[in-house]
Amino acid sequence: MVTWKNLFSWSDRDRRHFHDEIQALLPTHHETNIPSAIPARQVTHIALRLKYQIEQVIPCELPEERITQPHSDVITPAVVKTAKSAGKVSGVNEDYGACVVYCLLICKNWFKRQAKLELWDSDLHDLRAVACERLAKFIIEDEDDNNYLMQEVLLKRYSIVVDGGQTSPLNAIEKAVDLHAVTVIGSSGYQKCINHLWRGWLVQDEDDPSHFTDYKLKTSTYYWDHFDPDRMRVPQYQNAVQIIVSLIFLALYTGAINTINPEGDLDVVEGILYLFTLGFICDEVGKFYKVGRYYIGFWNIFNSTLYTLLAISFITRMIALSYNGGSGRRDEMNQVSYDFLAVTAPMFWIRMLLYLDSFRFFGAMLVVLKVMMKESLIFFALLIVVLVGFLQGFLGLDQTDNSIDSPTFIIQMMLNAILGDPAFDVWGDFQPPFGLILYYIYNFIIIVILLNILIALYNSAYEDITSNAIDEFLALFSQKTIQFVRAPDENVFIAPFNLIEIFCLVIPLEWWMPDDKYDRLNDIVMGIVYSPLLVVTAFLETKTAHEVKFNRSRNESDDDTIEEWEQLYDEMDFESTGWQKRVEETKPNVVVDGHMLEMKEMRKEMKQLMEMVGRLQGGGGGDGSGDGNAT
Repeated sequence: MVTWKNLFSWSDRDRRHFHDEIQALLPTHHETNIPSAIPARQVTHIALRLKYQIEQVIPCELPEERITQPHSDVITPAVVKTAKSAGKVSGVNEDYGACVVYCLLICKNWFKRQAKLELWDSDLHDLRAVACERLAKFIIEDEDDNNYLMQEVLLKRYSIVVDGGQTSPLNAIEKAVDLHAVTVIGSSGYQKCINHLWRGWLVQDEDDPSHFTDYKLKTSTYYWDHFDPDRMRVPQYQNAVQIIVSLIFLALYTGAINTINPEGDLDVVEGILYLFTLGFICDEVGKFYKVGRYYIGFWNIFNSTLYTLLAISFITRMIALSYNGGSGRRDEMNQVSYDFLAVTAPMFWIRMLLYLDSFRFFGAMLVVLKVMMKESLIFFALLIVVLVGFLQGFLGLDQTDNSIDSPTFIIQMMLNAILGDPAFDVWGDFQPPFGLILYYIYNFIIIVILLNILIALYNSAYEDITSNAIDEFLALFSQKTIQFVRAPDENVFIAPFNLIEIFCLVIPLEWWMPDDKYDRLNDIVMGIVYSPLLVVTAFLETKTAHEVKFNRSRNESDDDTIEEWEQLYDEMDFESTGWQKRVEETKPNVVVDGHMLEMKEMRKEMKQLMEMVGRLQGGGGGDGSGDGNAT
């Protein structure tokens, strides 16, 4: 079924073009030209093999449940095994199986694009895209070697050949986030890798940013080993700093708006508030410069609007200070400055939601709000057309006497109708009877048709997200983690600390100081700036190191925890007590459908019955012939 979202291509998963125009945003330590781990032509060949396989496995439209259901009769273990072997074929000496998951995501992208180009077969291509995700999920979850899974399958970067050139190298982690492949993102191996990235257990090699390595001091219980400013690159620590800074920013605003200065002078609280704002503006401008138009999103526009209003408030305050004290013009500009400052209050509090998305409840609700805002684009597109048409009609009625007398009245009444407050009585004297009739028609279209379309779109978006809330939250959390990993700066100065980097390091020193000394200076400054937080993070990492060492002594994974049902599990012996046998005898077969099991049992019994009848007939015939001969 073709949906509005797919038809107009307003989903996050389709933001990036087929040619991968966006460049990789990994930290640039020494060079930005990161090669593909496997030759791009070989990766493309593997993707084409997988595309051919999926087209043969799903040759026609099927119910999506047959693809997504557990123990699917379409995506069978044999199909998964064949897909996994796409990197090793006859005539190729090397095994390139590590890029199969990445190639399946490429195939998903291809099928999604094909669905847009061939609308008559869009459902079939969308179904094949779903199959790509399912295959990738099964391959990830079937891999027992976690080190190989994370280092080679998920984090190695690969390219394909497009228009004779190589695309920007990406790994499967990034590609899944870019394509919003929630099925892949929700797999256990993928989330384990994301968790290691979030906790800083997997870090990028400073000499080779395309390669991820284990954090070497993960098991060190020495406190000062973890008191390292480089650890501020860890996503969870950056997220913590952002939350703390946002709370301070909100507290500064609360203090500024509740302590009005009638004379227009800037106090310390307002000065720090505007200094924070400058840091955030520099951060947004820097990221937009490095990333380009793909950086623009809902929250970026929201934050930019907030910072713009604060900048206007500051500028008008400076204009007010340029006038003499006690002058009416100064008081007027000072009041305008506080007016702009006051209207930003809702945005300050809503902005806090951006930094709470790592919590499941807020994360799921933010996804719902984000999708609703995008769905409302359909409503606003129709609304603009209707508004322009009726506005032209009302203005035409108003100028029948060769003059437009009430354009403000017309616009106000039209906007009131959208907000649910139409006033029909006042239209009785506006070019009767045409004005009132046209206004009735306008309200019918707005209130009865367009607003109900908007409600239906919101309801559809809410159901789509909440029905898959866990995977959507995991996708949001993965995107947040990848944004930190993709941060372009080697030295992490989170706003407003970026002002220290800009005005104390980059502008006066970077252009002439040797690289090694400049890097050393950056580490010292970061150590001083983040020292309060490093005291806490070093303590937490030392505590975690003890837990990791304990888990390794038990031959368990580093992030394993002993739950209450595991505390006495070693004392149980299900086999010697006979409990295992009793469970085996009574457990149902959930792999095969119950009706199919009954059919198999019936077939088996029929076969036994036919064999029994055959033996009886053979035995009876032999006895009869023997008796006849004897006679």
